[in-house]
Amino acid sequence: MTIKFTAMNKQHIIGVFNEENELLSAIRRVKENGTEIAEIYTPYPIHEAIEAMGKKSRFSFAAFLFGFAGASGVLLFLMYTAVWDWPINYGGKPTNAFPSFIIVTIVLTILTITLASLFTFSVRAKVYPGKKFVMPDHRSMDDKFVIVFFAGSDTENEKLTNLLNEEGATEVYNKELQPLI
Repeated sequence: MTIKFTAMNKQHIIGVFNEENELLSAIRRVKENGTEIAEIYTPYPIHEAIEAMGKKSRFSFAAFLFGFAGASGVLLFLMYTAVWDWPINYGGKPTNAFPSFIIVTIVLTILTITLASLFTFSVRAKVYPGKKFVMPDHRSMDDKFVIVFFAGSDTENEKLTNLLNEEGATEVYNKELQPLI
């Protein structure tokens, strides 16, 4: 049986767990039933939970593209300024002193990757100054593991609550939140 919940609903079902193993077991059971997980909050990163969410990140590929573009741009700029536009012959050194460009290129490439990744992450995560922070259960910042689901019909909510309680949830409750997605 597949339970589909709507993302436009502000009502959410929140399951709180004490142990990581209980959380992972609940995630597996919920996924087997076809229920969509809105978000998972943990006090530290759990790779199995991230994989269970099914959200693949293309962030490393984007960082590679930012680095390639940054390195190419820096090298072209250095070549243009030092070799083509304003070649200065000082001390008999060649105008195309490529090895001297390497350190500057590395440093500016790292700067480009950092700034572009920060901007990309902020846009993608919809993080901006003045945005209200939505935290379903503040205990997830201490020692609790929290799973958030979009609420459905009463029977679906009851089935989900029973499933979470069977898997070791210490608390399951409904709460009205701003949309998480």
